[in-house]
Amino acid sequence: MTEEYQLRVLPQAAYDEDNLKAYIAREKGLDERTIYRVRTLKRSIDARHRDIFVNLKVRVYINEFPQDDAFVKTEYRDVSSSPAVIVVGEGPAGLFSSLKLIELGLRPIILERGKNVRDRKTDIASIKKTQTVDPESNYCFGEGGAGAYSDGKLYTRSKKRGPVDKILNVFCQHGAPVSILADAHPHIGTDRLPRVIENMRNTILACGGEVHFQTKMTSLLLEGSKVVGVEAVDNREATGTKRTFHGPVILATGHSARDVYRYLAGAGIEMEAKGIAVGVRLEHPARLIDQIQYHNKNGKGKYLPTAEYSFVTQVQGRGVYSFCMCPGGFVIPSATGPEQTVTNGMSPANRGTQWSNSGMVVQLEPEDVEGDYLLRIMHYQEQLEHDTWQQGNRSQTAPAQRMADFVNNRLSYDLPKSSYAPGLISSPIHFWMPSFITERLQEAFKTFGKQAHGFLTNEAVMIASETRTSSPVRILRNRDTLMHIRLEGLFPCAEGAGYAGGIVSAGIDGERCAEMAAAYLRQL
Repeated sequence: MTEEYQLRVLPQAAYDEDNLKAYIAREKGLDERTIYRVRTLKRSIDARHRDIFVNLKVRVYINEFPQDDAFVKTEYRDVSSSPAVIVVGEGPAGLFSSLKLIELGLRPIILERGKNVRDRKTDIASIKKTQTVDPESNYCFGEGGAGAYSDGKLYTRSKKRGPVDKILNVFCQHGAPVSILADAHPHIGTDRLPRVIENMRNTILACGGEVHFQTKMTSLLLEGSKVVGVEAVDNREATGTKRTFHGPVILATGHSARDVYRYLAGAGIEMEAKGIAVGVRLEHPARLIDQIQYHNKNGKGKYLPTAEYSFVTQVQGRGVYSFCMCPGGFVIPSATGPEQTVTNGMSPANRGTQWSNSGMVVQLEPEDVEGDYLLRIMHYQEQLEHDTWQQGNRSQTAPAQRMADFVNNRLSYDLPKSSYAPGLISSPIHFWMPSFITERLQEAFKTFGKQAHGFLTNEAVMIASETRTSSPVRILRNRDTLMHIRLEGLFPCAEGAGYAGGIVSAGIDGERCAEMAAAYLRQL
């Protein structure tokens, strides 16, 4: 027999199965010995008041063990002799569009400019050692995309639970912990996600799909107004052999593939400038955020997870907000080329470091940047990243400033210990960063400090600059078919095309583009 209950419990019950069994037995009048298993279906923390509670939806197995899987499996078929669809990019959108194509009986051919997820580790590690960035293999480029080594957070504001649950179940099928199905803010962790990505790739290969690493698309193949494939360069060979691949194209290149944007703009392929958000990465001691969020000088205690936060306000007509919050995490260097300094954040699965960080960013709209040319937002990003690089001693050393010093326009004479591996250098961010950003951040930090006592502090350090929040352009597509508004057979997809923001929403858009590509092929 199974029963489902909605519970409101203390953390020591929510995060310990034995304690939870005892609580359910006591509250529901059951013999604890008859409770064979308790499966948590949904879990969220209510930290609005001094007493912290956890809201649970649980399924209780009484006198029986679960016979069903904890997640819903998707069946994948052999597509080795099926029609091909070219998928450019093997980030979340590329992976999920490829798996969906297999579901639909089509053969994905993935072109990934970077290396496989394991080989990326060496190039990422060398950033700290050599202070240089491989432009084709880094925190943004390579198998798994930017999410593979920058946290694996799966939270989305999407209300379409069906598609969201599908994405989470596919992750579980490939090795992610089933807890992501229950938690309000699910998270896999940078240390676990690479193996999950490998498993997804292996499913694609086992079903007859193809994955070509270090193979970068250079142009689309056109017949009139129809896209019939792509031309690419194979960088595994020193000569850079040119190759062609034929089929409809799902373009899922991610928001940092600026060479793709330049190619599309030069080829007259319709796009428009899109707003982004820019600012800094803000790092606090994790214990301080735990104390603030859990209203307890002892912090999170034995059972609670490392605390998260979310802030948003309006300053001078623009939104200022926290972005990609990483409790118990690291600040990482996310440049994709020379003479750039870019920050991002990540957390391991246990969220166990001594720091917590988030992007603190200001909304930037196309009208905020002078000119009317298509790539002006991208050029704004590039200029800010280059300025940051110059302020950081022309290396991946990042300019930084204590938070309260920044608000008060003071240089920080020393800096706190930081998770940012390439190192920090004290810098007057309030002076050299554009006033459009700094003035709004200063006012927002004052507001956030009033909302959360202790948040505005010199124990926190601002690390410049956070610029890769989303795509600086939108590749125009038809709302119904998801095909480019002029080019038949081209499906601009997810973050790189300006239609998603995060792993889950990118995965959802990838699946939708696969469905539309399948519908397109059926009409030919």
